[in-house]
Parts: sequence; structure tokens; C-alpha cells
Amino acid sequence: MRIAITGASGFLGRHVLPALAMHYRGAEIIALSSQNYNLLERAQVRQMFIDTQPDVLVHLAAYSGGIGINRTKPADFYFINIIMQALVFEEAARYGKLKKLVYPMGGCSYPATAASPIDEGQMWQGYPQDESAGYSAAKKMGIVASRSYRTQHGLKTSVIIPGNMYGEYDNFRHGESHVVPAFIRRYYEEKQAGAKAIVMWGTGAPQRDFVYAGDVAALIPYFIEEYDSVEPVNISSGTAIRIIELADTLKSTMGFEGKIQWDTSKPDGQMVKIFDITRLKSLGLSCPTSLAEGLAKTISWFNTHYANKTDGIRL
Repeated sequence: MRIAITGASGFLGRHVLPALAMHYRGAEIIALSSQNYNLLERAQVRQMFIDTQPDVLVHLAAYSGGIGINRTKPADFYFINIIMQALVFEEAARYGKLKKLVYPMGGCSYPATAASPIDEGQMWQGYPQDESAGYSAAKKMGIVASRSYRTQHGLKTSVIIPGNMYGEYDNFRHGESHVVPAFIRRYYEEKQAGAKAIVMWGTGAPQRDFVYAGDVAALIPYFIEEYDSVEPVNISSGTAIRIIELADTLKSTMGFEGKIQWDTSKPDGQMVKIFDITRLKSLGLSCPTSLAEGLAKTISWFNTHYANKTDGIRL
């Protein structure tokens, strides 16, 4: 079997590659990145299928980032993601030999008014959170693409919705990162600088559930082999934690001795966002890594790679 992975050098891709190599021993795993093909050009997307001849495509490539950069570049997030998605689905159907396309999208695509725990049935009940709507709405159209291409062309797809992912290889860049990598880097650098206090965005009141990227990657083979439905599936821990508690946990774990100050002029985002994992459980699946264990792995990796910026760390 030949399995191609777009975005293989990205955050989730770096977890998916070893997970698939371990599960599909003897299969040819084809790792693709933007250096191989420009997925914003139709001819390049078509050439990708011609060159790689995949049986399965795990389409991870996306343009993503945290609230800060989403607020300043919403058009970029919309355009890049909607074009990339449209071309990949279209050329996958034209290629005609694909047995399965696995497509992940973000939990931010759910409506801003969605009631937690958020189940998959709420996806179309409102507009996404405004700060990330460009990205969120573009990725959300993957559900429409999945249904449309299965109906017209028989293209088999699985749409998964990972929750708030964190882990090794995450994006730790200032202004681009999500909450866990942002906190980790801030604590590390402020501790090194001997800071007496650290300023965090918002009030700390929002509640989130987090999922370790390695757990998401480990479930990909199931969605390649077993899941045959256009209905998306939430993949998360289903366990809530307030951001202020996360900040305190990371402060303790990383040994930062200063105070935390909250800049309430900055946005909190959605106040409560917990994912319903009933559908995931009904498939006999779960994400077993505890937040404490996952954070320990992430911090250990970050500490090892920060100083010399090796092994793909994004700073």
C-alpha cells in the first residue's frame, strides 16, 4: 500500500508519520511538504497524484495559527485553506484510484454559540468565532466537499475534528502559536531572563479540553481502514480545564517562580469549548494520554530542542 501525507513536516504530520510507519509495516509512506508541491496550483496538485500514485491520502497540509495571527491575516487564512482544500478534493476525485482520503479540520469551525460539550450535530448551527472565522469557515467546507465528492464521484473520505492539540513539534512562534506552546515558550524565556512576572492574554477564565497530538495520530489508521461515513468525528479528551489552571500547572511544571498577570484587554476567545466525544467512544476509540503526561512530553522535547533549534522546532 502507498500512503501519501501532505503537510508531513508540520505539527500533526510529525506525529502521523511514525504512527503510520509502525501500523503499516511494509507500506510505502510518502511524506510530502510545500517543498515538493504547491497545493495552491492545480497543475501541481494533479502532478502530486501522478507522481506518488497513492492508495490513501492523509491531507494534513493547512495554513494555521493562533488568535493573534488569525486576527491580522484572516483573508490569508481563508484563501490559502479554501483553495488548497478544493484542489486536493477535485484532483483526488479525478485521479480515480484513491481508496481513502482522511481530512482533519479544527474544532474552531464549530459555531461561536455552540453549547458545550459540543457534538458534531452543532456544526452548522451558527457562525464560527469571529477571530478565526477565515480559517474556520474554509476548513469547515471540507465536510461539504466530503459529502459532495462521495455523492458525485464515489470518493471515500473520513473527516476528523481534533480538539485543541498540543505536543512535540508544535508551533512555538510568538504571535502564531496556540495556548499550550505559547505558555511553554513564555515560561521558558521569562525564567531564563529572571523575570519576576509574566503577562498572559485575557482573563484565564475560558475552559478548554486538550488532546495530545500523538493520540490523534494513533487513530488515523482506524479512519483509513474502518470508518466509512461522511459524518465527522470529534477527537479529543473530553476533559475540561480552565486556562488559568493550565497556566498554573505549566508554571509549576516548568519551575517559573514569578507572578502571573492577566491582560484583560486582550480577547479570551470562546469562553467554554469542550468537545463531546460520544461518537468517538461509540467507535471504541479514545485518547488515553493524560494532560499531565502529554505536557511533560512536550516540555521535555521543547527544553531539549530550544537552545540549538534542532529537529524542526518552530520558534
